Amino acid sequence: MKSTVLIVFLCVVSLLSVGQVQKEFLYVGTYSVRGSEGIYVYSFNRAKKTLTLVQKAPALESPTYLSIHPTGKFLYSVNRGKAGETDPGGSVSAYAIDPKTGMLSGLNNRSSFGVAPCHISFDKTGQYAFVSNYMEGNVVVLPLFEDGLVGNPTDSKKYSGSSVHPTRQESSHVHSTLVSPDNKFVYVADLGTDKIYIYRFDPANGKLEEAKQPHVSVAAGSGPRHFTFNAKGTFVYLVEELVSSVSILSVNKQTGTLTVIQDTIASLVPTFTGQNTSADIHIGASGKFLYLSNRGANTIVIYEILGDGKLKYIGEQSTLGNTPRNFFIDAKGEYLFVANQDSDTIIMFKINPKTGRLSVVGKPVKVPSPVCLKMAALPVKK
Repeated sequence: MKSTVLIVFLCVVSLLSVGQVQKEFLYVGTYSVRGSEGIYVYSFNRAKKTLTLVQKAPALESPTYLSIHPTGKFLYSVNRGKAGETDPGGSVSAYAIDPKTGMLSGLNNRSSFGVAPCHISFDKTGQYAFVSNYMEGNVVVLPLFEDGLVGNPTDSKKYSGSSVHPTRQESSHVHSTLVSPDNKFVYVADLGTDKIYIYRFDPANGKLEEAKQPHVSVAAGSGPRHFTFNAKGTFVYLVEELVSSVSILSVNKQTGTLTVIQDTIASLVPTFTGQNTSADIHIGASGKFLYLSNRGANTIVIYEILGDGKLKYIGEQSTLGNTPRNFFIDAKGEYLFVANQDSDTIIMFKINPKTGRLSVVGKPVKVPSPVCLKMAALPVKK
């Protein structure tokens, strides 16, 4: 793997070139139940607002979380299935993305070096992947080569501890890991200990070094799951699974320190009385609105992001299905796609750019147990 920084021509998950025609593809990770056949690839027609199946890519058991490499050339999944018979737990798979068809071809499988991997993300150069192993309670740094192959770990961190929930927080459960927008710090959300761990990141060797503030604690029993940065990297928005809430933390960009400025903001309406766990969280392309998914209430909650980074509740939208584990907002900020895990559907919503509210468009797409959605926009050569 070369140490030179890769040219980043894919912004987060979309390859955007000014004035260039694009083909867009939606990639769907699934649990291996109810006849699922791996990773599903759909062509997205923006004008017609339709998704057309182009491939069912074979995968190891339950490719539950996907990420598209910053170059747009590769897709990676974490799987419940093992890469080899001697693996202790789950695995990571690398796929090449065909630049013309969007279809996937397998490159290699590598152990995730832990049980039940649930999240994979990259540093901004695309040289390293961060894998979160839920049951193992660890994060593993894996190098990525220019041909897309996954290498052996350059670093890992394993956690111990517990919190107040008797069955969900009996030990560490790492749920997601993200690098800061400036690539200087890595943050690890541990649902089991109610902490976010903070590291300085060295992209020269893929090492994690303890930051000035080793961790920040959030409300006991809240269960930090996924989080997102605003575009400037000055705020973190954290979805808390176990109490169905969101917390806001300010970021010191020099030290990486996090400070809770508003905690456990309810994501459920006061009249809701059923069981619920919050899941995913994203900021729209405009930076004006924050969205959060609720499993049980089966809603997408909408907040306005105010000038001081705090949130104003706007409303909620039914996901028209059960258990919205993951959702995705396209890079243009026009559409929001929801994966309803237990009703086997993907629902597409149009985003109102002025109000942030959602309106359903098109017809539901049937997919067995969809749990993760990612989109790539590939340039079409004229």
